[in-house]
Amino acid sequence: MLTKRIAVIGAGSWGTALASVCAANDFQVTLWVRDPKNAHEINTNHTNEKYLPGITLSDTIVAETDLQQVVTEKTSIILALPSKAMREVVKQISPWLHPDVTLIHATKGFELESLKRMSEVIREEVPKEIGDRVVVLTGPSHAEEVIQQSPTTVVVASECEESMLKAQDILMNSYFRVYTNPDMIGAEIAGALKNIIALGAGLSDGLGYGDNAKAALLTRGLAEIGRLGVKLGANPLTFAGLAGVGDLVVTCTSKHSRNWRAGYMLGQGKNLDEVLAHMGMVVEGVRTTKAAKALAEREGVEMPITKVFYQVFFGDCSPRQAVEELMGRGRRLELEDIVRYKDK
Repeated sequence: MLTKRIAVIGAGSWGTALASVCAANDFQVTLWVRDPKNAHEINTNHTNEKYLPGITLSDTIVAETDLQQVVTEKTSIILALPSKAMREVVKQISPWLHPDVTLIHATKGFELESLKRMSEVIREEVPKEIGDRVVVLTGPSHAEEVIQQSPTTVVVASECEESMLKAQDILMNSYFRVYTNPDMIGAEIAGALKNIIALGAGLSDGLGYGDNAKAALLTRGLAEIGRLGVKLGANPLTFAGLAGVGDLVVTCTSKHSRNWRAGYMLGQGKNLDEVLAHMGMVVEGVRTTKAAKALAEREGVEMPITKVFYQVFFGDCSPRQAVEELMGRGRRLELEDIVRYKDK
């Protein structure tokens, strides 16, 4: 008999996949859905064809459109929302949250207006005791593979060890392995910024460049991510782990990555508006590019890849011009990158 209950806020591909992980772990899952038609489909057909076509969901996942009903009396809630929706939704649910609730967010992005990480946004909208227990879930994990129960390894990060271990217990099973990491800043920075590099990897492939170019982009992209992360207080080792290298590799090399697909179409000559209209889903890397450029300027951190891709997405720089600009930069010493920002 099922006695464990959990809420998942957001019924896109990732929220639905995480709901399925929880259902596999014997949780009764209430999945918040905006669209009543989508809720009816999930509850009647046990499918979510828009986001995960061809998949049959557990009948222990129940879709609901009433936020209050979804979160009331739940002591564990997963937030799987687009970054632009996080503050609005958390503000709505805050009055109904159980005082002992653990909030696990699985969103890889920044709030564009404030340049804040998602955990910072959540903390501003909930009581302090709840905000102190926020957990971030990140790492190399395509929803399309998680829903198929393919072996996947992720990481949960939090400043609260008890909440981090609770999240690990909730999610971990035979196909979904969960590590812990106390570096919340690094986990969030890595998860957000890798989407910029994934756009670039797709762009490179769309231009017809080879593996050499992509390997260089991933490597120099990781250095760029590390520079900003360390300046903001992250542990450099986080970027060598699942949240860093792991997520970067999977997002930059897989057909499942919507950021890679968007970049590929840009490389083939489509403009950004055409690409976003074709995708029909959130491409977090586009918003993140704006936020990262602003953060780099605010913090005085050199991020040439982000800067040039910003000009591709929002300026008048062509993809080929972007590559030429990066290749034509002045001489650099490779190993100085992260170290020189560590103590600033």
